[in-house]
Amino acid sequence: MTAPVIRDSQPGDVPAIAAIYAHWVRTGRASFELSPPSDAEMAGRREAILSGGYPHLVAVDGAGAVLGYAYASAYRPRPAYRHTVENSVYVAPDAARGGAGRALLAALIARCEAADFRLMVAVIGDSANAPSIRLHEALGFRHAGVIPSIGWKHGMWLDTVLMTRALGPGDTTPPTRP
Repeated sequence: MTAPVIRDSQPGDVPAIAAIYAHWVRTGRASFELSPPSDAEMAGRREAILSGGYPHLVAVDGAGAVLGYAYASAYRPRPAYRHTVENSVYVAPDAARGGAGRALLAALIARCEAADFRLMVAVIGDSANAPSIRLHEALGFRHAGVIPSIGWKHGMWLDTVLMTRALGPGDTTPPTRP
């Protein structure tokens, strides 16, 4: 299999992005949403991320089909958190374990470092989500904690796993942007 191409998402990618996310909302435990958002809602979310100055990426195959997507967003809205981002990575079920998730997360890290963000936080739905935990570990994330039984979905209580990764110089120097 050829390595996926990572690029900035485009408005035309939204239906594929929404379909990937809808699958995981309906069947998975990574997202704590209970109903899949519409294409229009996903387009609005994409625009809000881009308007905030954060990257929104897709992985595509040789034919241009979207294999997955990833984005960074504000970790929290208060100003002191402005150098910290939260990541999200979703891969189409038929593209799982094909390298798209790893390529997306690596590219997202690089883009956030270039923008002088200093910490990336992964908020992983379900402590049994071993593929996501392993992916984050492989790219330098460290466990920061578990919030037990924080969400109720699919008839069960779900944990969230918190993982963090320093970006660029991390906390060893002050940020260069305000």
